[in-house]
Amino acid sequence: MNYTLDRKLAIAPMMDRTDRHYRYFMRLISRRVLLYTEMLTTGAILHGDREHLLGYSEIEHPLVLQLGGSDPEQLAACARIARDLGYDEVNLNIGCPSDRVQSARFGACLMAEPALVAECVARMRDAVNIPVTVKTRTGIEQRDSYEELVEFVRTVSAAGCDTFIIHARKAWLQGLSPKENRDVPPLQYATVYQLKRDFPGLHIIINGGFTTMEQIQTQYALVDGIMIGRAAYHNPYLLATADAGIFLDNTKPPARHEILTGFIAYARQHQEQGVSLKHMARHIIGLYQGQAGARSFRRLISETVCRSPSGLETLERAATKMATVYHA
Repeated sequence: MNYTLDRKLAIAPMMDRTDRHYRYFMRLISRRVLLYTEMLTTGAILHGDREHLLGYSEIEHPLVLQLGGSDPEQLAACARIARDLGYDEVNLNIGCPSDRVQSARFGACLMAEPALVAECVARMRDAVNIPVTVKTRTGIEQRDSYEELVEFVRTVSAAGCDTFIIHARKAWLQGLSPKENRDVPPLQYATVYQLKRDFPGLHIIINGGFTTMEQIQTQYALVDGIMIGRAAYHNPYLLATADAGIFLDNTKPPARHEILTGFIAYARQHQEQGVSLKHMARHIIGLYQGQAGARSFRRLISETVCRSPSGLETLERAATKMATVYHA
């Protein structure tokens, strides 16, 4: 089945966050927001447990597999695997600055090798008929001029990539941790806006720093789409109005207790298959963010639900209690 890809709003790939359980949870909140896997390396996919790494529920579509790697043939092979498994798009990570990623010669360090990135994209495009996109930064280290970013985009787009997700910060490969690289380098929204003006035929998606729907709405006059990460993880109900407000679906936002009830049913099914409840329930801690009782709900999840053999029953009682307090 082919799913329509609408990149107006997407949730960023986040390591140890955007696994299949989180993605299912987010699908209970929004049917239309584009979802990404965590970054998966070519080596892991080619030699690891593919069901564990790549398995997903049909409800997760539209769904993008993000790859980390720099070998064109291996990336092409992984793109074919993604296509065969039904993924809707493959995205190449050119933004991660971690030492481990650098040592394997992929991620943000590849901004210094646009010709290699172009070769990778070309081989992936030749291998599959699903979209191949690139997520990158505005620059790295001292190679952060606008001219260098333009050269990178021009070179890679000539190889067949028409969609670039730009994290609007440069990356420091030395001296900052991956966490610090998400906050310390200043945001450069104007650079991304200029890139869209200079490449009007490309799809330019902006990423970095957006925390409210009001902020998101202001971006559509300047770029083609927005990607959010931590805000969607820590405050997932932020996206409850996205289908109607961003994608113009005539749908009513789901109530929090409906989302929680749906997730409990999902968790019960997977717990019976041997999946740890802790591994699933950790993703829903922020469901009541900003509401009265949010702190108690977070504590219940982290201290009781995730640690008790009867955690699911505790969560069901909590859902019943919260439903009496909130009717939306």
